[in-house]
Amino acid sequence: MAKSPGCCSVWARCLHCLYSCHWRKCPKERMPTSKCDCIWFGLLFLTFLLSLGWLYIGLILLNDLHNFNEFLFNHWGHWMDWSLAFLLVISLLVTYASLLLLLALLLRLCGQPLRLHSVHKVLLLFIMLLVAAGLVGLDIQWQQEWRSLRLSLQATAPFLHIGAVAGITLLAWPVADTFYRIHRRACPLLPAGPKILLLFLFFGIALASYLAPLCISSPCIMEPRDLPPKPGLVGHRGAPMLAPENTLMSLRKTAECGAAVFETDVMVSSDGIPFLMHDEHLSRTTDVASVFPTRITTHSSDFSWAELKRLNAGAWFLERRPFWGAKQLSGTDRKEAENQTVPTLEELLKEAAVLNISIMFDLRRPPPNHTYHDTFVNQTLETVLSARVPQDMVLWLPDEDRAKVQQRAPKMRQIYGQQGGNRTERPQYLNLPYQDLPLLDIKALHQDNVSVNLFVVNKPWLFSLLWCAGVDSVTTNDCQLLQQMHYPVWLIPPQTYLMMWIVTDCVSTLLLLWTFLLQGRCAKEKERTGLETAVLLTRINNFLME
Repeated sequence: MAKSPGCCSVWARCLHCLYSCHWRKCPKERMPTSKCDCIWFGLLFLTFLLSLGWLYIGLILLNDLHNFNEFLFNHWGHWMDWSLAFLLVISLLVTYASLLLLLALLLRLCGQPLRLHSVHKVLLLFIMLLVAAGLVGLDIQWQQEWRSLRLSLQATAPFLHIGAVAGITLLAWPVADTFYRIHRRACPLLPAGPKILLLFLFFGIALASYLAPLCISSPCIMEPRDLPPKPGLVGHRGAPMLAPENTLMSLRKTAECGAAVFETDVMVSSDGIPFLMHDEHLSRTTDVASVFPTRITTHSSDFSWAELKRLNAGAWFLERRPFWGAKQLSGTDRKEAENQTVPTLEELLKEAAVLNISIMFDLRRPPPNHTYHDTFVNQTLETVLSARVPQDMVLWLPDEDRAKVQQRAPKMRQIYGQQGGNRTERPQYLNLPYQDLPLLDIKALHQDNVSVNLFVVNKPWLFSLLWCAGVDSVTTNDCQLLQQMHYPVWLIPPQTYLMMWIVTDCVSTLLLLWTFLLQGRCAKEKERTGLETAVLLTRINNFLME
């Protein structure tokens, strides 16, 4: 006898048209899904997981995406903030894969064949190649970001667990439907053996998801009364979202944000004047292309101070807007930014003393042919001493000639980039990348009176994680945002999290059992109805034959 084609209707036809790009009439019998189409369904599910994982990676990498923008500028010579484009592309990939997977699941529930169109196949392969290329590029160029991703799990794992359990619960219906069809007819997807294996795999993944919190460790799972003080803020090159980086305006904006320290980069000009500049070339943050068009690729330290004074260090900020999402400047701020110049270290120190803000700087060695290639540290130290500012407002970061610096300026605070940086005495201040957090014992360091500053922290989720961990301060590009945070993004007491875990797993388990029991009952009912119909038709046929 003919078998029911399932929920064959205009709705099912529309689903089939979107998935297979073909409008077909309702068949009289179920059309089986070929093994090739089953393989493509598996690739579709894999593509969905890859795109979803890449979306997670992209959201985490937004904290460090400014480094990616600078990297591309240094290689291509064109500035663009890739944040919006990056998120848009990833969102499109995830949306497309999600909708296609949803169509496949709905078609499966309707008993329709999964005939994926060639266009979708090409797009799926393109997405897989694109994500694979992104992962390879990340591993080659920014391996430290893998450490960022591992660290991010301390902030997101409790919620990823809930999401994973919810996803498995939603998948229970199509899995149960597929399993019980074994008892009604030959399975169109897989033979019985692999299908039962798939069932064990499904429940194995479910069990692993239920027990995942046993492996979850986060500093934000703590009692609110144990929350450490809010970390202090260090302006990374000032307040680069509010003013041109490494300028006096950026210094003032840093002070307005409530930051205690202005972090900058210092170079020495060809005539021995220390000045503020991060890049080896001046093209990104000045108008050197119009003032000295033949010296665009000249090292920043190879310019004299008279030449550096001629450069504008603020107009680029208004033209390029280096940070997507930064608030618009007022008319007064725009005019001030437009007139910024390259400041000397001495100017910075004197202005910082007035604003009562400390200065931490990294000192960059000039190129080999530079006059001060071997004496740049001494030249910088002389400038600091001649500025006649309190020595304790200067946080000295360079490792070169540190002993001589300590001897001549004993009150200057010495900042170390690694825990074992000084073999003669225990460091009192550490300045480390935030990826090093898992390697640090913050409580032990505090017991030894060691302060820890981590860089560069821009997103609230990361700031919250470091806050819960007890970090003393963070270096940030977004001081105005972090200043407004008065509490971590989330903080869950251990007992509350335990209850969340138990309730989530119990609800999911009950729903899984209900789904499989309901599908089993429906399968038996369909089988009984089919047998009764077959018996009735046989009797009618025998009666007519008589």
